[in-house]
Amino acid sequence: MEEGINKRKTEHIRHCLTDNVEGVNKSTGLEGIAFVHNALPEINFADIDLATSFLDKRIKAPFLVSSMTGGSELAEKINQNLAVAAEEKGWAIGLGSTRALLESDAHQDSFLIRKQAPTVPLIANIGAVQLNYGYGAAECQRIVDLTGADSIVLHFNPLQEAVQDEGDLNFENLLPKIEQVCKEVNVPVGAKEVGFGIDGTIARKLYDAGISYIDVAGAGGTSWSQVEKLRSKTPLKKAAAEAFNNWGIPTKDCIVSVRSELGDVPLVSSGGMKTGVDAAKALTIGADLVGFARTLLQAATESDRAVVETMDQIELELKMTMFGIGAKTIGDLKNTKRVTIMGKSLLEE
Repeated sequence: MEEGINKRKTEHIRHCLTDNVEGVNKSTGLEGIAFVHNALPEINFADIDLATSFLDKRIKAPFLVSSMTGGSELAEKINQNLAVAAEEKGWAIGLGSTRALLESDAHQDSFLIRKQAPTVPLIANIGAVQLNYGYGAAECQRIVDLTGADSIVLHFNPLQEAVQDEGDLNFENLLPKIEQVCKEVNVPVGAKEVGFGIDGTIARKLYDAGISYIDVAGAGGTSWSQVEKLRSKTPLKKAAAEAFNNWGIPTKDCIVSVRSELGDVPLVSSGGMKTGVDAAKALTIGADLVGFARTLLQAATESDRAVVETMDQIELELKMTMFGIGAKTIGDLKNTKRVTIMGKSLLEE
């Protein structure tokens, strides 16, 4: 029987698979972006190239399997399937919170997926708040060494922790500790929210502390206050969580805000990403990589082939979008003027 952190991870997966855990009346904001169709694209569809780079590795598509899970029997199956698919498709892949790897001997193989994904960028993660609960650069480095990760990302999740019955709530004075981790760990350190978003002001503070890339993880997808509400055994917390069912910064607004503050920082767009068209919109307004999580989760409970099929569809949708505006490469897409944002066409500028 699973206990503690391992039990919590299983509960998270099951709620995300079976319950409505998205925010209420909250979207990514990407519906305000539209592409201007090009009836004469002047490119061969077969020549469209999705390749790009991340963490100094060439990848076949600008996509990331976002951090989801680990540390449970169900997570082991999910992560194995995701890893096999990510390697085949050339997507970067993130691990779920690797604190469980250090705190429990159970299901450690759910994190040890490097053998299934030997060449793609692999990202480990730990909650940033754990730097106030006995974790530091040494523990982060140990996680990197155990997993063979190319990077470790610090997750920022204050609202989730506030609703979670077991939540860690001391977020005080984290920046100096983040800076120390960035100095001492021998791989790039990223920063990621869990679905409520990072704006430009916070991104600047994190970047100045040594963070190498930002994953905005904006609102519009899974709301972790709602997931924790479903888990909670505390009536007061369950009731209070209802007031936050539309909390967070829409993903589009996060991308625009961070990119306006930090023009060159590698930027990952996650949070409510469902299709390749969503991905194209995010890339057009400033993202460098697009992360998918719950969109892949159901397939990952089935088989690696099911995950590959879902990835194939996302890639096809991105290619069709690029064909529809005459963009042959990701660089062309990022620089296109065949887009309207809140009704304003860049073609008119």
